[in-house]
Amino acid sequence: MQSTTFTQGADAQGQFGQFGGRFVAETLMPLILDLEQAFNTAMAEPDFLAQLDRFNAEFIGRPSPLYFAERLTEQYGGAKIYFKREELNHTGAHKINNCIGQVLLAKRMGKTRIIAETGAGMHGVATATVAARFGLPCVVYMGATDIDRQRDNVARMRLMGAEIIPVTSGRGTLKDAMNEALRDWVTNVDDTFYMIGTVAGPHPYPTMVRDFQAIIGRETRQQMLALEGRLPDSLVACIGGGSNAMGQFYPFLDDPDVQIIGVEAAGHGLDSGEHAASLKGGQPGVLHGNRTYLLQDGDGQITDAHSISAGLDYPGIGPEHAWLHEQGRVEYVAVTDQEALAAFHNCCRMEGIIPALETAHALAEVAKRAPTLPADHLMVVCLSGRGDKDMPTVLRMMEESA
Repeated sequence: MQSTTFTQGADAQGQFGQFGGRFVAETLMPLILDLEQAFNTAMAEPDFLAQLDRFNAEFIGRPSPLYFAERLTEQYGGAKIYFKREELNHTGAHKINNCIGQVLLAKRMGKTRIIAETGAGMHGVATATVAARFGLPCVVYMGATDIDRQRDNVARMRLMGAEIIPVTSGRGTLKDAMNEALRDWVTNVDDTFYMIGTVAGPHPYPTMVRDFQAIIGRETRQQMLALEGRLPDSLVACIGGGSNAMGQFYPFLDDPDVQIIGVEAAGHGLDSGEHAASLKGGQPGVLHGNRTYLLQDGDGQITDAHSISAGLDYPGIGPEHAWLHEQGRVEYVAVTDQEALAAFHNCCRMEGIIPALETAHALAEVAKRAPTLPADHLMVVCLSGRGDKDMPTVLRMMEESA
């Protein structure tokens, strides 16, 4: 039965309908319950929220601008396009919003060691940054494949004092890094805080990460009302696990006139078997402590994902996204590597902004939709991160196509 509200959140078991939950080792269950209690208590305390607001403003640099993409709008000749510019945050992406919230929780809980997983490296950089700021040792698990294609971010993490542990199992990407981080957490439950970077993992992580990222949508709402006097007509964001998208979408879920579009990575194409579109090409299953849509083979084994963007190269999606998909509140589509690359280059040339390859997937969907819409349609795309980290990949693709 469809809910009367889409912002009711998870139930007492941490589930969004059939999705979410806590599928973890018994060793971790007490820690998960302690984390949930600490999070709920903190979010009800004015002093904690004031501290979070201060770091958002003074350390991250919020609010991030809502920018009218005038030349892109003129090029497409349709919808009026706005960028929510999360790439202007300290460290260059939306990830820092969540990391500030989680490190404040870790300090409250008396944890003395931080671990994290990372794919594109932006969550790793943000984790290393907040760990340095609060004087905590930090270990980041990163797939060997991603270390190779995100060398600049690896260097940034090391400059902040983080220890990078290469993961060579599987394809050496985000899924494999998360496996190793979970193993570390089980082994070091007493002193270690696991800083998950997306709206996935066991409850309360999907809710916690969403709530720390929802500042994106709250600011968008206020800024659009100030600029245009009304809410946007549509929102567009890329989705791997889906934290930037959930942060943008959540404050608008109960506004029925706002169309919401999430963009997965279609890789080499949905029929190729080499993609990361778990909603378009997957089935419900359990991975990394929660039930959600996953890429699987006929025997239910998790299959490898592929995307040109390291941050979308994950065989699952956050459980709240899976629920919103089944509820029909959010439309989920998929964009190929080549479409994302074309949108990447176009944004550089038309707006003077180098977007992350993750963001370029959302921009590719904007390129398809905006020309079909009227000039008074207000469209907001979340620029989840900047593209400095992706230059080696982009340059290699340019050389191969020359």
